[in-house]
Amino acid sequence: MSDFRFLHAADIHLDSPLQGLARYDGVPLEEVRGATRAAFDGLVSLALTERVDFIVLAGDLFDGDWKDMGTGLYFARAMGRLAKAGISAFVLAGNHDAASVLTKALPWPESVKVFGSRRPETLSLPELGVVLHGQSFATQHVYDDLASRYPPLEPGAFNIGVLHTALGGAEGHAPYAPSSVAALQAKGYDYWALGHVHDFQRVSERPLVVFPGNLQGRNIRETGPKGAVLVEVQGREVADVQFMPLDVVRWSRVRVDCTGASSLDSVHAAVRQRLSEAHGREAEGRPLIVRVELEGEAEIAGALRDRAGLLRAEVQSLAAAVAPDLWLEKLNLHVHPPRATTSEALPDDLLALLAEAPDDPDLAASIAEDLRAFLNARSSAEDGESGELSAAAAGGDWVTVLRTAAETLPARLRVRES
Repeated sequence: MSDFRFLHAADIHLDSPLQGLARYDGVPLEEVRGATRAAFDGLVSLALTERVDFIVLAGDLFDGDWKDMGTGLYFARAMGRLAKAGISAFVLAGNHDAASVLTKALPWPESVKVFGSRRPETLSLPELGVVLHGQSFATQHVYDDLASRYPPLEPGAFNIGVLHTALGGAEGHAPYAPSSVAALQAKGYDYWALGHVHDFQRVSERPLVVFPGNLQGRNIRETGPKGAVLVEVQGREVADVQFMPLDVVRWSRVRVDCTGASSLDSVHAAVRQRLSEAHGREAEGRPLIVRVELEGEAEIAGALRDRAGLLRAEVQSLAAAVAPDLWLEKLNLHVHPPRATTSEALPDDLLALLAEAPDDPDLAASIAEDLRAFLNARSSAEDGESGELSAAAAGGDWVTVLRTAAETLPARLRVRES
């Protein structure tokens, strides 16, 4: 058996759009929409630079049925680059690109081997002494334990299991092709190349069971570095496993503690500092898309909520000042006034009214018209919370509206007093 190297990637979701950016005029949307292709270009370039012997794509190469043939032609050209360098590709279909999902097809280069979906299949590279076992998804929703039917290991070869699975379950991922680490270990394979979970995870060390994560984060739920795994094998033993970041745009949540803030300037300063820290720590030369979460207890909580739309623009401006490629995806306000502040700012009779209304539907309905004026003022802010308040009012959930009003009224009262 020869020593060799290979790349393990999964969940590329070619041509899947990045989401949540349409409301920010500063984002070059066309550039961002091409992020999944740019990340895959990086994977191909890495394979060529590192002179790997083959690559393994463990499911969800495509995001669904192609909108046109351009997606397939792009992939065929990329595989052609690898084929010229003598690099094979082993492709397994997952839930997003299952056999029943893709209605279009193109002939791939002979160097591309696709696992069948009817039963487990073993593909091999005899010159390296490598065998790969896998089964593609026949349909989008597979709840059978596919791995249980994978064949026994082939003695004397380096056995790789390729599987698109949630294992015992993963938050945010459908429980497809369920299995367990113990069941995979029992197969005796040398390496398990998994897909479906979008975070890099070394699930087991002996043997190595690895989720490489997805190649490019596509929304705020997919934060942090994304990429593939470079595996080096010497004498039928895994000698090294390296996570290789390949994402071209990165996502991050930036939490800003506003506790004790007494002025808008102090909030701005805290936001600027946290944005600067996040960009310096996480961007690593890439554009960074952030969701900013303002948290804590502060006397100016109501004032912040009352100017949510303008505050969003101010945070955008702060981000642009930190770095031209630092973009705001959304601003969330979770800042609340201290209890004592609310009590001191509102008259006792109004506090009593607000306290009773959530438990008295008739009382809530009687003050609904007054609250509609407040709600209309808030809706002009065009922030995420105003939409939530509108939805609450439309559904008759005046409790939510009342609570927000109770936090905002003190700030308005202070402005009038001053």
